[in-house]
Amino acid sequence: MQFGYSERCLAHDPGSRHPESPDRLRAIREGLKKKHGVEYVEADPCELDAMAAVHDREYLESVREFCDDGGGNWDPDTTAVGETWDAACQSAGLACWAAETALEGATGRDTPFSIGRPPGHHAIYDDAMGFCFVNNAAVAAQYALDHDAYDVDRVAILDWDVHHGNGTQDIFYDRDDVFFASIHEQGLYPGTGDVDETGEGDGDGTTMNVPMPAGTDDREYLAAVDGPITAAFTAFDPDLLLISAGFDAHRHDPISRIRLSTEAYALLSGRLRSLADDIDAALAFILEGGYGLDVLADSVALVHETFDGREPIEPDDEPGDTAESALEDVLEAHDLDVDLDEL
Repeated sequence: MQFGYSERCLAHDPGSRHPESPDRLRAIREGLKKKHGVEYVEADPCELDAMAAVHDREYLESVREFCDDGGGNWDPDTTAVGETWDAACQSAGLACWAAETALEGATGRDTPFSIGRPPGHHAIYDDAMGFCFVNNAAVAAQYALDHDAYDVDRVAILDWDVHHGNGTQDIFYDRDDVFFASIHEQGLYPGTGDVDETGEGDGDGTTMNVPMPAGTDDREYLAAVDGPITAAFTAFDPDLLLISAGFDAHRHDPISRIRLSTEAYALLSGRLRSLADDIDAALAFILEGGYGLDVLADSVALVHETFDGREPIEPDDEPGDTAESALEDVLEAHDLDVDLDEL
């Protein structure tokens, strides 16, 4: 894979006790050291105008001023330092690079994966929260839609971070040109992402939430992708598929109770690669969360290996019933005819 990366993203340092630390990127780089076919690309930082296409301009300017003044605690979870604004612009720029590279035809071993930070999926239209200042995936989606050269009419975003991507949902909730789907732990921060949150106005039906109960494992996540998510994305027929790729649903991540294995991320990546091929959509990945450094590094490395030719190993067991009712609720909310017993 091609990894979008910049040392500038390391300068955002909210402190040694904060889980969203620069060590996350260092761990990923270390985990990729001995892997074949890894390429790093540094993209230009995102311009204010591109970020203001999905964020309130006054909000963005207030973040820049906050950082220029030395930063501090924006809220109890979200901390900035003087360099945070530059890192956020760089992280958004890397996400735009990933979308652009995918739309220019990069596939297979050249599939782009932006590993910028701070992450973005909790940043709403006019506020920062949950470690996030600029919504990288939303900026990248709008960037693709706004550039006529790419001929993009519709973008789909799948957020597999263990936390609901409330910011991305907020930004596109009343839009019919972006389909946002989130698979996340039910009841976890920020407490949004119920099944009945399906969009409004022109966007009615273009938001899908799959809240999974604590203890959900690989097979049940795969059933969510194979079932409602694949059906919805196929019907939507996007030109670009963006993956908000958080790795904190891993069973060894310190802040969640979902039970995914490292292999699950290879399986999810393989499913989404096949889906993108089937619906003729460009595919790009954008880093979100993941706070156990070893499992973060191993999981990203396995996504890379999947695109480098390694065949993911299917689990032996059948899907359990932990999440069955949740998946049935999603299908009902979106009026989808999918037989879960056949997955």
